Amino acid sequence: MKKRNPLIGMFLATGLFTSLFAFTANAQYKGPVLNALTDLKTILDDPVDNQAVVLKGYLIHKITHEDYTFSDGQNTIRVEIDNHAFPREPFDEKTLIEIHGKIDKDYFEDPEIEVDSISIVPIP
Repeated sequence: MKKRNPLIGMFLATGLFTSLFAFTANAQYKGPVLNALTDLKTILDDPVDNQAVVLKGYLIHKITHEDYTFSDGQNTIRVEIDNHAFPREPFDEKTLIEIHGKIDKDYFEDPEIEVDSISIVPIP
């Protein structure tokens, strides 16, 4: 009788769990967020750490691997975006998007937005 290596079962179980988790992580709530700020100027004038935000605008520059410049057409702010937050559809700096996230405000630093999800705004 052939003896099975217990590590193989552990690796298979870990792979299955990881793939299930990755699949469900893409499903996100897209409805209204209570008390979310929607005005970039208000955020820049009086940033509150961990305040929820929902903003419409454009990603206009890539700064680093996860950092971008977001603009609402009048003001700009740095946003941090993990790969999982991007929509499946490709887009560029001319595509109107909506970002959901929260303000990250550290002492003596400019505020930035930690983005949870991005969706492309349909053209009417």
